[in-house]
Amino acid sequence: MRNASVGFHCPSCASVSPIDKRTQRKLRSFTGDPITTRALIALNALAFIWILISGGSVSSGGGSSTLDYGLVGFGRIREASQLIDVGVAEGEWWRLITSAFLHAGLLHFAVNMYLLWVLGQQLERLHGRSRYLGLYFGSLAAGSLGVMLLDPTALTVGASGAVFGLMSATFIHQKRRGISPWRSGIGGLLILNLIFTFGRSGISIGGHLGGLLGGACLAWAIEEIDRKRLNRNLGLAVITTFTLLCLVAGIWAGNRWYDPVLG
Repeated sequence: MRNASVGFHCPSCASVSPIDKRTQRKLRSFTGDPITTRALIALNALAFIWILISGGSVSSGGGSSTLDYGLVGFGRIREASQLIDVGVAEGEWWRLITSAFLHAGLLHFAVNMYLLWVLGQQLERLHGRSRYLGLYFGSLAAGSLGVMLLDPTALTVGASGAVFGLMSATFIHQKRRGISPWRSGIGGLLILNLIFTFGRSGISIGGHLGGLLGGACLAWAIEEIDRKRLNRNLGLAVITTFTLLCLVAGIWAGNRWYDPVLG
């Protein structure tokens, strides 16, 4: 197996605030502590500690937990003198989800969590906890599907697919509300991260683009539902259905590891 991180974002990109004060006033419809965002960061932190306990390193991650729960369509690992087949194609479907809570080193973890905090708390206030959590996991599932479509034999980890989805969702929400995403900073953040995605080796293009498209599609659907004043639960149903479809499609694509659909 080849290691491939879902990717991390450069610190200079992370310093750009995606939502300015004017945007915050327009988007804030939910007031309260962003407990869901805090919980997601805590889960990622616990997973990183687990990586270190399982033999991984601060600089590059790894360890047995990454081999057991990182995303791969098909691969082989050595146990003692035996080669064991692993991956989504071997029935290990949970890798489509668990891989997004593992990281390839402290920098990878820290920058993703910083962006998750900056973006997540704003979107959680906008959507409320349930729809926001659905948006996060929908983007995550779309990112995992992107990996299975483009590079299913690379061992992939990281929350960047979900974070890319949060970035694109913020972009769509601002555009639909007449707020310039270029003035707020989210447009530049997206462009810089796309340049980083295609300009650096070892980054999962499928994970980033999958999350990006997934978050954008979900945000557009939510905007349409809210614009037509439909029941908010319909938005949650759409998000849940989208997430499940991405996971099912990811399992299907993972079973085609020998002939990547888009590879």
